[in-house]
Amino acid sequence: MPKAPKNAPPDQPASESGLPVTPDHVMAAAAAIRDSVIVTECDQSRTLSEICGCHLWLKFENLQFTSTFKERGALNRLQALSPEERRRGVIAMSAGNHAQGVAYHAHRLGIPATIVMPIGTPMVKIENTRRHGAEIVISGKTLEEAAEFARAHGKAENLTMIHPYDDPLIIAGQGTIALEMLAAVPQLDTLVVPIGGGGLISGMAVAAKSLKPELQIVGVQAQLYPSMYNAIKGESLPMRGDTLAEGIAVKVPGRITTEIIRGLVDDIMLVTEDQIERAVAMLIAIEKTVVEGAGAAGLAAILAAPERFAGRDVGLVLTGGNIDTRLIASVLTRELAREGRLTQIAIDIVDRPGQLAAVSALLAEAGANIIEVSHQRTFSDLPAKGTLLEVVIETRDRAHLEDVMKRLGEAGYVAWLPGRR
Repeated sequence: MPKAPKNAPPDQPASESGLPVTPDHVMAAAAAIRDSVIVTECDQSRTLSEICGCHLWLKFENLQFTSTFKERGALNRLQALSPEERRRGVIAMSAGNHAQGVAYHAHRLGIPATIVMPIGTPMVKIENTRRHGAEIVISGKTLEEAAEFARAHGKAENLTMIHPYDDPLIIAGQGTIALEMLAAVPQLDTLVVPIGGGGLISGMAVAAKSLKPELQIVGVQAQLYPSMYNAIKGESLPMRGDTLAEGIAVKVPGRITTEIIRGLVDDIMLVTEDQIERAVAMLIAIEKTVVEGAGAAGLAAILAAPERFAGRDVGLVLTGGNIDTRLIASVLTRELAREGRLTQIAIDIVDRPGQLAAVSALLAEAGANIIEVSHQRTFSDLPAKGTLLEVVIETRDRAHLEDVMKRLGEAGYVAWLPGRR
């Protein structure tokens, strides 16, 4: 039998298959954290089910106290510390959610915590982490650079590293979500789970496959950061840029998690930024729940490939709700634009009195609501006697927008959508 992993709980052997986390580890984690984390609801969304063509169940981990599932693994790891390790304190690196989970439970258990967060971490996550009493250090352009600093600083200060995903105790803690989902909805036949470093899907796969071996497990990564996708599929897709799903923007996947995912996860999908934004907007509009980009990745995958999940009983984990309000506003506005409900129109008009009033009257008659108006006489390529009128209008949908554009043309105006002329 393979040796138990270095960080495995005592008296819990490694699995016969050689994987470093077993169902027993997850069961032990469930018992350890039971009184200190919320057993969140796992409810069916009838509206999203109709839209997606499957039976869709949502696990609301964004309603944990810190608005993230990361509490589970963090607490399981912290409770395994020796008295001496608790006295010295812990250090963690995180883009935000693991930071809050470690900070909150470390403070609750009286353990000093230092959190290293990369530059560009959303301010809401930084402030929430600081509010839980942790010492915050901003260092590194990426999570990997933050990790290097955390390891060096932790070694110098003799602090215990609480890794966000590549630790058997962390993985086991995250796996408790699958136990709760299958207890609440036994008929689930598919789980769609976001992947960053892989801790969540690894733990859930270990737990779910032990209870229901035929269950399909599909991972989802942002197309901009396909690290686990590359590792599992042998690809070399590039990783770059800013993603709305910064919580899963991991360039180097975990060693332990990669091993488990390769053994238990059925497939990994990639989703675009537009698809993630659409999913965030839909969850707000339909479920009235705020979910960050990483937490909406699962829904984004189903919306992108509904035929793949048609008729199935699918469980989604809404992994977190820590997103800046400014970013929410931007996502919702951009979604309105995609739907044709909020549009900027450029109109070539003659520079003489009454033209703005005439255009306004035509738009009102067409049922469009004017949000913004601007004239441009100098910085345009129109003749000197012409004016570029730019208006932002609100319409019911894309068909209504097309009707408005048709009416402008019939009235003799040259009108176009900027960037599409």
